[in-house]
Amino acid sequence: MIAVCDAETIFALSSGHGRCGVAVVRVSGPASSMVLRNMAGLTQALPSPRTALLRRITDPQSKELLDRGLVLWFQGPHSFTGEDSAEFHIHGGPAVITAVLQALGSLEGVRPAEAGEFTRRAFHAGKLGLTEVEGLGDLIHAETEAQRRQALRQMDGELGRLYQDWGYRLKRCLAHVEAFIDFSEDELIEDGVLNQVDSSVRQLEAEIERHLKDERRGERLRSGVQVVIAGATNAGKSSLLNTLCQRPAAIVSPIAGTTRDIVETSLDIGGFPVLLSDTAGLRDSSDSVEREGVRRARQRVEQADLTLVVVDSTQLPPDPQLVPAFLQEHLSTVLPSPSPEAGMEAASDRVLLVLNKSDLVPEEQRERTEGELRESTGLPPACFLSCYTSTGLEDFLTVLQSRVKTLCGDPLSGAPSLTQARHRAHLQQSVQALIQYHQYRDQDLALAAEGVRLALTHLGRITGRVGAEEILDIIFRDFCIGK
Repeated sequence: MIAVCDAETIFALSSGHGRCGVAVVRVSGPASSMVLRNMAGLTQALPSPRTALLRRITDPQSKELLDRGLVLWFQGPHSFTGEDSAEFHIHGGPAVITAVLQALGSLEGVRPAEAGEFTRRAFHAGKLGLTEVEGLGDLIHAETEAQRRQALRQMDGELGRLYQDWGYRLKRCLAHVEAFIDFSEDELIEDGVLNQVDSSVRQLEAEIERHLKDERRGERLRSGVQVVIAGATNAGKSSLLNTLCQRPAAIVSPIAGTTRDIVETSLDIGGFPVLLSDTAGLRDSSDSVEREGVRRARQRVEQADLTLVVVDSTQLPPDPQLVPAFLQEHLSTVLPSPSPEAGMEAASDRVLLVLNKSDLVPEEQRERTEGELRESTGLPPACFLSCYTSTGLEDFLTVLQSRVKTLCGDPLSGAPSLTQARHRAHLQQSVQALIQYHQYRDQDLALAAEGVRLALTHLGRITGRVGAEEILDIIFRDFCIGK
């Protein structure tokens, strides 16, 4: 545990701003007991830790009554920050909050907290690792049920424990390699130690690589699935956006090319966060503004996690047997060319076909077309929909929710997911460092050991905990060198 050496006492409003029934003001630092005595008029003993006490809260300078509320005392290290802490639960009117904060600021040695300072002190006190701190931040900003679940799991320390376990195993590998370098000539090291290290490094490398091959589900869940509506002009893209938003977020007009820029809105689809983008209709145009809109639309499609390709059903071939080929050709004009490695099938996993204006298509023709599409292969799922009458909307939302859930994964099942780009960068560098170990294992053991050390350093930068002293502890515990 890292000792907190900051001698300043800080305070801040910990609940939300604005009028509310109850507001919480938190104080942390060595002067917390003094603050509590002066503000709550406690001349005798402090209240029992974590026990609420109803008190008159007064200005320590003028002795004016500010409010009547609950006060709580948290004695360090048994507090969120690891320091002595106090809380004032007061009425949530702006005037009351302002008066209490001003009174706190008038006390000597007490100052307003900076952004994130309470959590920073908790980290320095060893109360939270960096991954848990990030989980706490994600929990505070969670807007959907799935985001809440993922953040709680990370805040509970599952991701941190996984990385710490890898870190411990790397420390053990490094300790054994360094012991072999320093003491093998004295015959103090058993035979086969390096073979054990080789096996452990290979296993760790494989585990980290499997963890990295998550298709960015955790990051996508944290920041939102990028869903882009694309297609030709007048297919009903803006109508689809408005239907999903249940409000007129985009202008709808029979004039082709009405949408020229990206229109974005955030949605909660079945508990998963979605950033929905409406784009300009894809067509050749002599208008420079519309051409720029089309360029941005194609760029957004390339970046999309899921593309909703909207097609005007009235433009489909009258013969249902010709529809699959027509749609295949249409998709090639909307979607970027798939990479040879991914292939068309992988690309279609990120696409949904929305056959809009289905109310204008005869029912018999629509049913025959649906049958042809069910039997065709190589096409993404297609949903007939009428944004005008909402016919087919429920079935479309079911398919959309299923796709979004697949893209994000279940935050409660399996191993904890990567949630931060910085985690991914450090883990990739850890893998590269372990590759360095294999490259130099039989040439220069010191350089091989440096590879393990670099891998350990990058893991330590994720959790915020790594030190040379821990390496020495393992060397002497495992080998008892010198006895």
